[in-house]
Amino acid sequence: MKYWLLAAVAAALLAIHGCSVKHEVEVEPVEIKPIHITMDINVKVDREVDAFFNEVEAKAANAPAADTQNSIGDTNE
Repeated sequence: MKYWLLAAVAAALLAIHGCSVKHEVEVEPVEIKPIHITMDINVKVDREVDAFFNEVEAKAANAPAADTQNSIGDTNE
């Protein structure tokens, strides 16, 4: 019976010692550098192109119908 008690005490001491582990970590200073970001912004050009094509479409809608003759001179019916 003494051996069981001695084994139980030894196991308890080993468990307590295993739970009391201490770790030390050294952290070096972190250098923060500026970040340069280059972005191409084509919004203005895109809007100008949209406006140009809207004007072209508006003129085409208001223009009279094109001549319906083909290269031979016959009319398409």
